[in-house]
Amino acid sequence: MVPEIQTRYVFTITARIAEVTSAGDIGSGVRRIIPIIGGEVRGEGINGKVLPFGADFQIIRPNELIELEAKYAFETDDGAVVYVENRGIRFGPVDLLQKLKRGEPVDPKLIYFRTVPKFETGAENYRWLMQHIFIASAARHADRVVIDVHQVL
Repeated sequence: MVPEIQTRYVFTITARIAEVTSAGDIGSGVRRIIPIIGGEVRGEGINGKVLPFGADFQIIRPNELIELEAKYAFETDDGAVVYVENRGIRFGPVDLLQKLKRGEPVDPKLIYFRTVPKFETGAENYRWLMQHIFIASAARHADRVVIDVHQVL
């Protein structure tokens, strides 16, 4: 018998972002780099601040599918530093994705934005973050990305 997959919500990462830098069309899409400049982590047993460094490295494919890979860190209220690598995709109607690119508001329910965050830390009380798989649902806003992280049980 194979265990059934279930998830449970654990915390929300709100990453504040700065202006987008574009490296232009690289042949397979447009490379964009979005600096992560701070934010917060709030949830069950984990609270802290997103550290003001790191970035989201994206490729926007010709059909507007966005492949993303964010690398950054957060510090918990009790002093542990947690490194985050978050890979995922964002996709939806082209007109709505173009509105998001311009910084205009779009209902997050209309955009498919899912990620697989991976965590690393030497802090003993947060080692469980390295011993489980996580999935996340996210929403892009003009000045931040909000990521609801769920543990796969």
